[in-house]
Amino acid sequence: MHMPSETSALAILERLAPQRWPLPLDLLPEETVLVGGAVRDALLDRLKPQPDLDLVVPSDALDLTRTLAKRLGGSCVVLDQERDMARLVLEGWTVDIARQDGPSLEADLSRRDYRLNAIALHLQRPEQLIDPTGGLTDLRQGRLTAVRESNLTDDPLRLLRGLRLIAEIPLSLDPITADWMQLHRQQLTHAAPERILAELQKLVAGPLADQALVQLCELELVQPWAAGQPLPTSEDTIQLTAGEREQALPLARLTALVSDQGLEQLKASRVLRQRCQRLRRWQHQLPQDPEMLAEAERLQLHLDLDRDLPALVLQLDPTLQSRWLQRWRDSEDPLFHPANPVDGTTLQRELNLTPGPGLGMLLMHLRQERAFGRLHGCDDALQEAHRWSKRNRDAL
Repeated sequence: MHMPSETSALAILERLAPQRWPLPLDLLPEETVLVGGAVRDALLDRLKPQPDLDLVVPSDALDLTRTLAKRLGGSCVVLDQERDMARLVLEGWTVDIARQDGPSLEADLSRRDYRLNAIALHLQRPEQLIDPTGGLTDLRQGRLTAVRESNLTDDPLRLLRGLRLIAEIPLSLDPITADWMQLHRQQLTHAAPERILAELQKLVAGPLADQALVQLCELELVQPWAAGQPLPTSEDTIQLTAGEREQALPLARLTALVSDQGLEQLKASRVLRQRCQRLRRWQHQLPQDPEMLAEAERLQLHLDLDRDLPALVLQLDPTLQSRWLQRWRDSEDPLFHPANPVDGTTLQRELNLTPGPGLGMLLMHLRQERAFGRLHGCDDALQEAHRWSKRNRDAL
């Protein structure tokens, strides 16, 4: 991605289209500037329909945010009371408002993480972009350079955020910045675990994540939580559709990158931990010919993975990939989308059963019979349930 030739402040303001924002500019102090990702993405012409906005005001950011929230019907979230930072959430938009850090705007920008994030646009007097660190040059040259070494250690999450930017934007990592990242990698353990995981999830989903993940591993930034498994790449997803790739590849990358214990340490949700655990278990258990699995194991594989099966398919040979994906795309396939042919309530009524382990065993038996094509419909299932219950009276 190359920066468009038109980089004047007025052209960038036009791309940002503040008339679409739910926040009228005339309600902001005269010296308000827009900084950070929105300016960078406007320069690259890659703005989202509702970009996150970061505003710097001369003073009283908290009071301003509260006033704006009350006047415009939004909500105010205090981000850092001591540093006078708050978030305005309004009509689906997120606007972070912070008091200028330092005696001047240039000093504020010089305390930011990377040069390409240290560019400001004056909203009410957009004569020129304010770029004291050389961010425009970095954008033109496709380079990621830290403003200062100390800026990275001030907030260690910035180490990881740099690699996440490389996963999203075609950038090469400045060698000196790379040395700083590796030197201070242990500092990352002091960042909030939830924030680390959020950055990793964005990174593994980035369109250029292959390159970023190689550098991430070389710099050993996630060593404290690493799984140490081979990382799948975009080349492994040739047979997947765009939607399948978007769902499967980030999960497969995260599973290979972060261990089960690491996910727990990073405060991953229970659902995400389970998805990664199940995928990892089947990646290790899968024989060379997965179709030789016993019926019960094969059924359990599909029950465990369900919508995440394409993430496992990435490790299969191309012929098997094609066959499994074709069946997985068929929502009526009884093995790849296993379901009970009859519900437990019906079985209790028809067979005079009570809830318990035996009923669970019967349901699993019927699900397996349906998965392998030996049952067709509810009547078949009830007949088989009667036969099974006679053979397994002790279990019931």
